[in-house]
Amino acid sequence: MTDENTTRIGGDLVVETLRSLGADTVFGLPGQHALGLFDALRRTPGLRLLGARVENNLAFAADGHARARLHADPHGPVPVTPMIVSTGPGALLTLSSLQESRAASVPVLGISSQIPAAGLGGGRHGYLHELPDQQASVAGVVKSVHQARTASQIPGAVRDAWVSAATAPYGPAWVEIPQDVLQAPVTLPPITAVPVRRDELAPLPDLLDEAVRLLSGARNPVLLAGGGVVRAGATAELTVLAEALRAPVLSTFGGKGSFPWEHPLSGREWLEDWHSTEFLAAADVLLVLGSGLGELSSNYHRLAPRGRVIQVEADAGKLESNHAGLGIHGDVRAVLTALGDRVPAREPDGRPETAAAELVERVHRRLDGQGLDLERTLLADVRAALPEGTPSFWDMTVLGYWAWSAWDSGGAPIHTAQGSGGLGYGLPGALGAAAATGGPVLAVSGDGGAMYGIAELATAVQHELDVTWLIIDDGGYGILREYLTGAFGRTHATELARPDFAALARSFGVPSIVSTVDTVGADLAAALRAPGPRVVVLSATLRMFAATGPAEEDPR
Repeated sequence: MTDENTTRIGGDLVVETLRSLGADTVFGLPGQHALGLFDALRRTPGLRLLGARVENNLAFAADGHARARLHADPHGPVPVTPMIVSTGPGALLTLSSLQESRAASVPVLGISSQIPAAGLGGGRHGYLHELPDQQASVAGVVKSVHQARTASQIPGAVRDAWVSAATAPYGPAWVEIPQDVLQAPVTLPPITAVPVRRDELAPLPDLLDEAVRLLSGARNPVLLAGGGVVRAGATAELTVLAEALRAPVLSTFGGKGSFPWEHPLSGREWLEDWHSTEFLAAADVLLVLGSGLGELSSNYHRLAPRGRVIQVEADAGKLESNHAGLGIHGDVRAVLTALGDRVPAREPDGRPETAAAELVERVHRRLDGQGLDLERTLLADVRAALPEGTPSFWDMTVLGYWAWSAWDSGGAPIHTAQGSGGLGYGLPGALGAAAATGGPVLAVSGDGGAMYGIAELATAVQHELDVTWLIIDDGGYGILREYLTGAFGRTHATELARPDFAALARSFGVPSIVSTVDTVGADLAAALRAPGPRVVVLSATLRMFAATGPAEEDPR
């Protein structure tokens, strides 16, 4: 790791441990207290360091990197992505992004420096970047917090945090190490092997028996696939069970891609539509897989199941937290495998396929009457522009809300920030994914969200990352404009001054084009074919669809 004339320091122990755990990429932004980490990275072959201009974007990039690797190999070792930042302001700036990783169960490992050990535990005060309790600041966001106060504690703390991030439910973990410990010479031998063991989250047999009994006796079973199905790489197992039960499958927004879009049993993902809400509620057995049935997945808590609910979750805290039922704490893939092996296969009679098709038709008929041709055509054009297998990363913009429901993610995996709903995810998430896959990757933002990450165009250029960024400029926070107008009849504080995005991109050395709704599909396709970063700007004001309510339910 270092030559014979170089003194190894605490930072080397961190980097050696990461390499031994399987890391090959680290996202990092230097700071005064973290210098020992970055000097160790400089001297370490085989570890790629990717930077960012702002720490929250660095954390979003780490999130995008981990998601892309999870999607590429869902059955391999869990691809924890390390991120290194400095004390105080640097650490705090990552928290809004790590909230997304926590909500979406993304395995990110945050490593931060800390003030010198003499300032901890009631010692000296007044250090630069000092927080009263940095661990407490982080603890409410991440899965677990670990600390090392001596060199000998470093390998174990990093390993424990890595295992925490990679254990279902996945999520961000955090390690902090004082500045002086990171920079002090060490006598420990180089770390070359870090054995880890992750126990499978096996479901209880008695609960599986009851789930088999309920599903076997159901007359109208329906499956709801959440993000846990995607994270567990359980899409094939989901299809096996659905086809055995002859059960329609709907997906949450986080569960997009868990079930084939065009499958005869697919009810798709219009969960903000009352037709879908009622379809789920009418099931005599509703099997919820890898979802906590939170606000978005339950149509803002309007879902009221009339039959039995079976909920499978790796996060025990979500079991029955919103709906009573049979809660099974376990890995979704293991549960689906067991159910698929044990639930008797039914003879097809065409009824569930007809029910799923009628649900999709009712949703489309509603949309047909709302004058939304622009939005539907634009989303279809963006989807058609993507080469096979190209992932996309979406900010909280109006077209992104459309994509939650209307995007066919088969062959074009989609990642959104709807876990926690923060702005600015699109570009940095896509940059992290491009670092993992080599690109191309599509990012989509509105003009409001774009300003959160505009500095990362410099990162895209510096690291030659193959990302095409579509910026939809409607002059403000478009979705908030709709919310305010809908709630109060007028809007306020949503209209924004903004730059000439195309000219600004060119100032970074990024080729850009101002597109139109008629040419955006071709412009995106051309940009995605070209290597390196590209920006496509589209001026358009889009509307959200209006979902039906209970009084408007179509009896057909």
